[in-house]
Amino acid sequence: MEKIIPFTIKDLAKITNHRSGEIKFGEKMITVPKDADAFEFIKNSDAKYVIFGIPEDIGVRANYGRPGTALAWDSAIKSIANIQHNRFCKGNQIIVLGQLDVSDLMKNVELLNFHDIDDRSKLSQLVDKIDKDVSHIIFKLVSAGKIPIVIGGGHNNSYGNIKGAALAKGKSINAINFDAHSDFRILEGRHSGNGFSYAYEEGFLKKYFIFGLHENYVSKSVLDVIKKLDDRVCYNTYESVAIRKEKEFNLEMEKALEFIGKDFYGIEIDLDAIPNIPSSAMTISGYSIEQLRQFISYFGKNKNATYLHICEGAPELGEEKNNNLVGKLIGYLITDFIKSNSIKPD
Repeated sequence: MEKIIPFTIKDLAKITNHRSGEIKFGEKMITVPKDADAFEFIKNSDAKYVIFGIPEDIGVRANYGRPGTALAWDSAIKSIANIQHNRFCKGNQIIVLGQLDVSDLMKNVELLNFHDIDDRSKLSQLVDKIDKDVSHIIFKLVSAGKIPIVIGGGHNNSYGNIKGAALAKGKSINAINFDAHSDFRILEGRHSGNGFSYAYEEGFLKKYFIFGLHENYVSKSVLDVIKKLDDRVCYNTYESVAIRKEKEFNLEMEKALEFIGKDFYGIEIDLDAIPNIPSSAMTISGYSIEQLRQFISYFGKNKNATYLHICEGAPELGEEKNNNLVGKLIGYLITDFIKSNSIKPD
């Protein structure tokens, strides 16, 4: 895990607001000791969950999106550190690994224009490099028997999550994606809109369910491809559930779990599906935060849940006075996942 910038106990102390009579996650979460072998330490730890960040927006830029997702990790870890450690959720269940070192890659994109064909090709090549690092880290964590919780970054990182988990499990895995977009676009060079189609094409993704697709933002060509693959790629639309009331939210979750839940699966959350959450493709219409939390709890409690990925949040695109809210939301989602996933089945 040489590409990881480790998060230290001192880093946690700096961002934890200590108060008399209270215990915060930042006082209980585990970090890898300075001289320890990260993989061996994680493998031997009793903690089940490993959090790490991917502070990049290169895949977003390559997909014509607004940059800003690189800052979600910093916002999220500050919020997570100040969650109360109590009987509902305990910080010592979590190892904070750190963040992927993408500093040099991010410097390279500053002078690139995603409207230029040659520059877009360079952006895709940088995404390829991130893919390799992400898939390696996920492979190591899943091989160690842990559940990675990944904070992005763009949705391009779904590819590395799926590939790494599949390699660790020794077979292709499934994925459920809470998203306004399919991210199943053509193989035109890597970006945030085709992580799942690349993973499918390369044999790492077996079954894929898109939950809450927005009808206004899916192309006919993508719908045609999905129709041909309906035994392995399935979806519902936000409008069919929330607007026309043709389908019911809870029943759709059951249907999606029936489709992907018989084998290992990743849970992918794109924050651009939630209204008014600062993101590269911010929306004004969509499911509520409460519905998203219910979704994560529902899919998190299954024994085949292999990882959680929360992406596309962009704090700097929100109101200046409230740019901490993206991190706070990510904190809620992570604890919802851990609470549900920690429940032992009867």
